[in-house]
Amino acid sequence: MSAGELRTATRSVWRPSPEALVASLVFVLSAVAITVTWERLGDAVTDIALYQTYGERLAGGLVPYRDFGFEYPPGALPAIVLPALVTGTVHAYRIAFVAELALVGVVAVLLLDAVLRRLELPRRERILSLAVVALAPLLLGGVILTRFDLVPAALVLAALALAVAGRRRAAALVVGVGAAVKLYPALLLPPLAIDAWRRGGRRELAIVLGLAVAPVGLAYIAFFALAPDGVLDSLGRQIGRPLQIESVGAGLLLALHQAFGMGLGWTSGSGSQNLTGTGAGVLAALQGVVQVVAVVLVWVAYARGPSTAERLVRYGAASVVAFVALSKVLSPQFLVWLVLLVPLVGGPRRRTALALTAVACALTAVWFPARYWDLVRDFDPLVSWLVLLRGLVLLGLLAALTWPATEPAPSRSPSPVPSPGRT
Repeated sequence: MSAGELRTATRSVWRPSPEALVASLVFVLSAVAITVTWERLGDAVTDIALYQTYGERLAGGLVPYRDFGFEYPPGALPAIVLPALVTGTVHAYRIAFVAELALVGVVAVLLLDAVLRRLELPRRERILSLAVVALAPLLLGGVILTRFDLVPAALVLAALALAVAGRRRAAALVVGVGAAVKLYPALLLPPLAIDAWRRGGRRELAIVLGLAVAPVGLAYIAFFALAPDGVLDSLGRQIGRPLQIESVGAGLLLALHQAFGMGLGWTSGSGSQNLTGTGAGVLAALQGVVQVVAVVLVWVAYARGPSTAERLVRYGAASVVAFVALSKVLSPQFLVWLVLLVPLVGGPRRRTALALTAVACALTAVWFPARYWDLVRDFDPLVSWLVLLRGLVLLGLLAALTWPATEPAPSRSPSPVPSPGRT
């Protein structure tokens, strides 16, 4: 292929396909419709009021971490503050925030389509992935536009789009930006670092790591200088969170409560509702260890195979699934991360992974938000078992993405990246 043909092919990948444009429209319509329905039914369980409070405080000159507690990384501030700058009430803020996230959702769908085409999935499979994402709001509900998780999810897609296009350094930079918004995009860094080491040795590895770390450092440095205790407290609260009632560990305790009458208690704290007691504390600590081990094993498995674009995407998705499935906190919005990532996976396990992702979302929709407080206050029997089942489905998804399987040889270069130095 000549240089001109290569440039033309590259431009065609980044140009939105008709299917992506339709999926974007369906995504926005379904997301807005379900969000409005939530509001009218009074089922909404959102952080909009909290975001609006944060935005007003910052717009009023207060400094996060120093003048008021802020539980998110500094990179989350733009998404939260921008709507506050053009609104004056919670209702107006809600409208502006939903519109902002709808726009981010459109960008995410277009990025997903770009990655799918770069991976050369058949058109029928691309349409299936786009359909899953476009209709995801109907399962996830208003949570998809009333939390800011679409922002880091879109950045993850942007990083993968750059990585599979051979822009390793740019991908690492975007991963760093994503981690500055919400820490989980950093899970993509080890596979990128492995590729950098293989293709460019120590120098390329240092460049990739430096580009990824720089945005996080820049995001935190000013706030750390102004309020080191506040920043450390924010990070410490995330690491030391208790066992949230929707996690897989909580599902196990809820099942024991329903089957054998084991005593359970709950309390609100750290922005969630959590199980209390010795068993919950022990299980939270154990689950934290298992989570780290599982994520590291995913990275090790990637390192043992070739650096293909398909494997980069699949193991990147698997690391996020491991992080979510085994997390001490499993809020419904975490499924937004999976819905925009798992549809990129190709190969023989693709349909299974898509089905398990959809089932996990559907199970969550049974109790959130309509029956969430029944679960919390009364340990609702049906929902208790569904929480455990959802956790097992997510573990099944992790197995589907990582279980050894015979895969066809790559149809193009075994590396998703070009020679060292290209950015």
